[in-house]
Amino acid sequence: MNKKDKNQQPYRKQTKILIGLIIFLFSAISGRLFWLQIIKGSFYRQLSEGNRIRLVATPPIRGRILDVNGIVLADNKLRFSLFLQPHLVNEDNWILLSDRLSKLLKINKKNLDHRYKNGLRNKKFSITLIDDMSQEQVLRFKEREADLQGVQIKVASIRFYPHKNFAAHVLGYIQSITYDEYIRFSKEGYKIQDVIGRSGIEAAFEHVLRGQWGGEMLEVNSAGTIQRSLGFRPPQAGNDLRLTIDFSLQTAAEKALSDKSSGAIVVLDPMTGAIKAMASKPSFDPNFFTQSITTQEEYDRIFLSSEAPLLSRAINAYDPGSTWKIVTAMAGMETEKFEPSVLLKTAPCLKYGSHCFPEHNRTGWGTIGYEDAFRVSSNTFFYQIGVEVGIDELYATAVKLGFNERTGVEIYREESRGFVANKDWADRGRGWGLPGSTPWIPEDIASASIGQAVVQVTPLQLARAYAVFANGGYLVTPHLVEGDINWLNVPYRNKVDIRPSTLKTIRRGLLKVVQSGTARELKIEVPTLPPIAGKTGTAEDSRGGDDHAWFACFAPYESSQIVVVTFAENTAGGGSIHAVPMAQKVLKIWNESN
Repeated sequence: MNKKDKNQQPYRKQTKILIGLIIFLFSAISGRLFWLQIIKGSFYRQLSEGNRIRLVATPPIRGRILDVNGIVLADNKLRFSLFLQPHLVNEDNWILLSDRLSKLLKINKKNLDHRYKNGLRNKKFSITLIDDMSQEQVLRFKEREADLQGVQIKVASIRFYPHKNFAAHVLGYIQSITYDEYIRFSKEGYKIQDVIGRSGIEAAFEHVLRGQWGGEMLEVNSAGTIQRSLGFRPPQAGNDLRLTIDFSLQTAAEKALSDKSSGAIVVLDPMTGAIKAMASKPSFDPNFFTQSITTQEEYDRIFLSSEAPLLSRAINAYDPGSTWKIVTAMAGMETEKFEPSVLLKTAPCLKYGSHCFPEHNRTGWGTIGYEDAFRVSSNTFFYQIGVEVGIDELYATAVKLGFNERTGVEIYREESRGFVANKDWADRGRGWGLPGSTPWIPEDIASASIGQAVVQVTPLQLARAYAVFANGGYLVTPHLVEGDINWLNVPYRNKVDIRPSTLKTIRRGLLKVVQSGTARELKIEVPTLPPIAGKTGTAEDSRGGDDHAWFACFAPYESSQIVVVTFAENTAGGGSIHAVPMAQKVLKIWNESN
C-alpha cells in the first residue's frame, strides 16, 4: 500500500459510516412513514378530522307533565347564559371587555375575572361568565352586542315547575347525570351534560319524557374559528305525559295538610285505581334542582333535614291503628269463627300474656256486634276476634287486601311494601335477633288485631284496601298515568275472595262510623255531602313520638266514586280530631265539582 492509499483510508472508513448512518435514518423514517400512513393511516385520518370538525350537541326539550284536565304541572323555560370564546379575546383585550361587561350588566368585575382566569387555567373552549341572566341583562347585552366581540349569549331549556311545591313527591325532580350513570346509559344516547329523572314521575317515565339529542357539525380552522356548518340534526322533543291527578283535588289535599307538621292524603278512584290526588308534607320545590347555583346550606336543608322533605309520607309505612280493623273483621267472618251476626262482650281490658290490653274508653261497651264495634271503635271486641283466628289467618287476609306488598303504582322504587308480622318472621329473629330467640307471643296477636306494633301500612295501601269495600270486592291497581291499559281488566283489577255477607257487614259498620260514630262530625259540618262510610284511627307510633291520626272513607256509600285516606303523622289528638276534618275539606271540593 502506497503512502497515498494510507492517507485516504480513514476518509473511506468515515464515508462508509456516514452512508450507513444515512441508510439507517432513511430506513427509520421510511418505516415510521409506513407505520403512520399505512398501518395507522385510518386512525390518524379520523383524528385529523376530529381536530377540524366540532360537534355541537343540542339537548332535547323534555316532555311536559299535565294533570288529568291538561293543566301543566311540569314545563320547560329558557335560561340565558353569557359565555366567552377565549381564543377570540387576548388578556389585554379582556381588561377592557370585562370593564364594559361589569358596567353594562351591573355585575361584579372580580367575579368576571375569576371565571375568566379559571377558564384559561382549565383550557376551556368556552368560558361561562354568567349562568342565569335576567331579562334586563339580556336586553342590555343585545343593545351593545356589536361592541362586545368574543362574548355571546347561550340559550338553554331547563325544567320548570310552575306551581313549585305542588304534587312535588308525585312529579319528582331531575338532576344532572352522574359519571357512573353516563357510563351505564351512554349507549342509550345520554351525554355527560345530560339530565335524568331522579324520583317520582320524572324518573318512572324518563324514557317517555327525555327525547333525543340533536346537534350541528361545524368546520373550524386551526385557531378554532368556525368556518362553516356541515349539517344539522334537530333534537327530538320528549313526549308529554297526562296524569290522573286532578288539580283541584290535589290543591284541596295540600291545603288540608297546611296546618299539620307532617302527613299525607291519598284520593283514589275505587273502580279503576286512578290516583286523583296524592299529597305529602313536608314537601320541597323541585325547581331547586334546576338552579344554576346552590349553596351547601341549601343542599343540607333538603337532604340532611330531620324533617325529611324528600320522603313521601303517602307511600311510606306507619302503624295504622283502628283503620286496620277491617282486616280483623274480615278474617273473623271469612274463617266462620265469628259470623256476621256474632255478639261479643267487651271489657275495660283483656289480658294476653303479661299485659292487659285496654278498651280505649277504659270501661267497655257492653255486648255488641260488628257494626257497633266499628261505630265506637271497640278494641276489646277486635282483640277477641284476632286472638281466636290466629296470626296466620290475619296475615292471609291482609295479603288478600293488598298489604305487605307494593301496590303497583308507577313510582314503586320509592314505595314501601309495608309490614305485616307473622309467626315465621318472629321465629327467624324479627330482623334483629337469632332464630328461635324471639318467638311469637300472645301480646303480638293482640297488637296486630288493632293495627299496632307489628303492623305498618302506607296511606296508599290503605286507600287500596278500602276501595275493595267501596267497589264491591275488587282489588285495584293504583296508578298515576292511564296509558293504553284497561285498568278494569285482570291483572290490574282482581276479585277478592270474600263472601257477600262479610262485605255487607263491614260496609254497614263503616257507614255507622260516619252516621253516628267516631266520624259523625264529617256530615254535621258539611250536611250537603252524600252518604259516606269510613273508619277513624288513632295509632301509637311504634318508633316513639306522639300518636298518628288516620281516617279512611269512601263516597257515595252506594256506587262509590272516591276513596279518601288522610294521615297526620305524630299529631296527638286522634283521627276524629285531626284526620276527619282533613278529609272533609277534600270531600267538599269533590262534591262541589260533581
